[in-house]
Amino acid sequence: MANIDKPANTFCGQTSRREFLHQVGGGFSSLALTGMMAGDGFLANQAMAADGKTPWANPLAPKKSPLPAKAKHVIFLFMYGGPSHMDTFDYKPKLYPLDGKTIDVKTFGRGGKKTGGRVVGPKWDFKKYGQCGKQISDLFPHVGQQADKIAFLHSMTADSPIHGSAMLMMNSGHLLSGKPSLGSWVNYGLGSENENLPGYVVMLDPTGGPISGAKNWTSGYMPAAYQGVTVNASGTPILDLKNARGMKRDEQRTMLDTLGRFNNRHLSTRTDNSNLAARIASYELAYKMQMSAPEAVDFDSEPGHIQKLYGLDQKRTQDFGRKCLLARRLVERGVRFIQIYSGGNHNDANWDAHGDLEKNHNYHAGNTDQPIAGLLKDLEQRGLLDETLIVWGGEFGRQPTAEYAKGTGRDHNSYGFTMWMAGGGIKGGISVGKTDELGAAAVEDRFHVKNLHATVLTQLGFDPNDLSYFYRGLDQRLVGVEGAEPIRQII
Repeated sequence: MANIDKPANTFCGQTSRREFLHQVGGGFSSLALTGMMAGDGFLANQAMAADGKTPWANPLAPKKSPLPAKAKHVIFLFMYGGPSHMDTFDYKPKLYPLDGKTIDVKTFGRGGKKTGGRVVGPKWDFKKYGQCGKQISDLFPHVGQQADKIAFLHSMTADSPIHGSAMLMMNSGHLLSGKPSLGSWVNYGLGSENENLPGYVVMLDPTGGPISGAKNWTSGYMPAAYQGVTVNASGTPILDLKNARGMKRDEQRTMLDTLGRFNNRHLSTRTDNSNLAARIASYELAYKMQMSAPEAVDFDSEPGHIQKLYGLDQKRTQDFGRKCLLARRLVERGVRFIQIYSGGNHNDANWDAHGDLEKNHNYHAGNTDQPIAGLLKDLEQRGLLDETLIVWGGEFGRQPTAEYAKGTGRDHNSYGFTMWMAGGGIKGGISVGKTDELGAAAVEDRFHVKNLHATVLTQLGFDPNDLSYFYRGLDQRLVGVEGAEPIRQII
């Protein structure tokens, strides 16, 4: 028999089970009654926000977009480190014969500004794919077969050639940290269609997260409810919800089933038990996620041909394939925004090819090509591609010249690079914008990162220059006070 005087295991690192139940006993029954009555509308007038005036509302409740929307979900395939555009999707035939020659060309990367350098010719052949005849590198033969679904943006520009600030720019539209990320804006604007799962999911590379870490999926000055939640495509889906402190699952179930029989959406924050109510609500949400997330990552129900489509049958593509398959399953379950990182940590653990370009890009493209193509095919055959916007790209591109005196490595390039979009009302089989004949800078239809963000918001049914959040006396916007127009050529 356990010693009844010995404290029980703590729950969530706050109180013991005995203490928690003791605290709840005095007032929870009235809270539960309040919640049930509020759920029936009887106490609707008492469900107020903290100011005592504004009706309280679940921040992640589903919302209708103010304008007609083509997309309901976004999957951002983030190639962390900066893939080389002239070696992937931006065909530059004049670079091949210049390989090894020193030419005059203005570049700006981590090595500073330069006016000349040794050309590194493309290391892969290009072939035409699809009815559109798009030239695509041998690095991406599977994605090439999906060319007629894709709109290629060859004239992207950014404000920084340095990873940390460029990552923040691509994710939040700003060079400095503390701003809400794109996924947070989507969560804020549309809410979530699944109250048991996060509305904004982030999946990281096995080698670790990108530079700046969680700043890339933060909700910034918005409530924490809108921030991204990191999820694993295998093992424990959400590590923060892993059973801890020795509490068994059936104990959690009993506690939360008993304590959670109220609709926390309608609890008044004006009651004396408001802090306790908030704690119970957070426990209940965590429990729902803990119970729902494992089902989402259980691929046993997926037929063999679908698992093979994503490359789950091959060690090389298994990890990224699981992430892409989970992304499709999360879309089916109503998750709004999903971001998948290819590459993590530093140097050749991501697409940052400063030394050996061939070794680096062969590795990362080989890990992702088939899973990405499988995702596009699977979404299409399920009728989900029309409502799911796919974005592919990194924080910048690479330079046409070598970074060092020897080797094939390329430095960073924010003057011009390639990204692509598909699904969600985006035209397929087209290419927009151009870089110069060397791929050094965008020269036609230059698009900024903010134009990309504006395109995403437009497809989700928002005027990107109208969607705002009031903070510090200003109506803050993802696209900034100066605003940005979507890339209408691909819509």
